Amino acid sequence: MPLKSRDLAVTAAEAALKKKAIDVTILEVSGLTVIADYFVICSGESTTQVKAVASFIEEELARKRLKPLGIEGAAYSHWILLDYGDVIVHVFEKETRAYYNLEKLWMDAKVIEIDEDNGNMAGEDKRAVHP
Repeated sequence: MPLKSRDLAVTAAEAALKKKAIDVTILEVSGLTVIADYFVICSGESTTQVKAVASFIEEELARKRLKPLGIEGAAYSHWILLDYGDVIVHVFEKETRAYYNLEKLWMDAKVIEIDEDNGNMAGEDKRAVHP
């Protein structure tokens, strides 16, 4: 049985946390766009970490028999995008994430909070609030 979109997003976020990604966020963008239901956004401290995080997410989802429809940005690794259809994973280098600021662009999206200390979902949906 295929994973539901939310479960796929959570699995990707948990995989990112296992590779020590920082500021892992899930945005529920369904109702705001037709391109996806969820964005998983996370950062790495370096291009090496960005590659490692993206590769690990891909491996973890492959174990569940899920392959990305497309991968962009792997050559430079400042921003790697993994497209799983209803879920798009964005793995940024820290400075690149700050520059593009997707959370501000999608500020009307619901934020699914992640307990980074425990590596699991806190279970609350919240509105993104950005100064």
